[in-house]
Amino acid sequence: MSAGKAFLILHGKQALNEDVRAAVEHRRELGWELAVRLTWEAGDAQRLVQEALAAGYTHVIAGGGDGTLRDICEAMALADTEASLVLMPLGTANDFARAAGVPLDPRQALDLLDAPVRRIDLGEVGGELFLNMATGGFGSQVTANTSEDLKKVLGGAAYLFTGLSRFSELHAAYAELQGPDFHWRGELLALGIGNGRQAGGGHELCPGALADDGLLDISILPAPQEVVGTLKGLMEGGWGLDNMFIRARLPWIEIKSSEGLSINLDGEPLEGDSLRFSVRQQALKVHLPEDSPLLGQPG
Repeated sequence: MSAGKAFLILHGKQALNEDVRAAVEHRRELGWELAVRLTWEAGDAQRLVQEALAAGYTHVIAGGGDGTLRDICEAMALADTEASLVLMPLGTANDFARAAGVPLDPRQALDLLDAPVRRIDLGEVGGELFLNMATGGFGSQVTANTSEDLKKVLGGAAYLFTGLSRFSELHAAYAELQGPDFHWRGELLALGIGNGRQAGGGHELCPGALADDGLLDISILPAPQEVVGTLKGLMEGGWGLDNMFIRARLPWIEIKSSEGLSINLDGEPLEGDSLRFSVRQQALKVHLPEDSPLLGQPG
């Protein structure tokens, strides 16, 4: 009798990953029925989620980076399924998985198939769902412009390297943000709207965020001249900007910008001059470590 039935959706770049292969074989030896499918092009993750659910799989495993995780989470939430998700982080940044305490070793990540299921929220904007964070301003430009080759060489440090090399392009964006009992307007250098805590390869934009509290954490880095003047030094010292942020925790927030804002949505670009972010509460069933820092509600 099968111990369980799981469907691994694996990013195509990981097809020859021997650690993943060994982790799959180990789980099969424990009695699990585990199918593996590879993504190749845009839309594959969503199609494969539908295939897994139609075939009756009770567990879906997302094997890839933050973008792959987002695509699979969105597809599962939209399907309104009772199937649960396991994260196998295989990207460069793995921002959500690191903040959630998910092991980066594939075999240890698959051990979470045996962990209790927890319901977590997803963020939503313009009909799109995201798992981790929406970032705007300079930070999102850095993430979008960090090359794949540089990430292979430097890992998460590639984002900081790109930020320093592009410092001369730094400019503030004027925006107005409004939510329940919250209103701010002015020039900002960076913006984080977090269901998770970190983005851009480990920078904690929303250090207090929880994935199951029904709220989004808002972090704004304003752009008075004294901040612009010291930002390069702060970046060189590891982005020690925490005391300069304006923070809030809200169920929704609206952002308007006459110039338009470039938003990075778990690695996917989004443009707009008027955006409304909200929470889709308890949208997804996920296996996370019992002591995950992103869980605030009792199991």
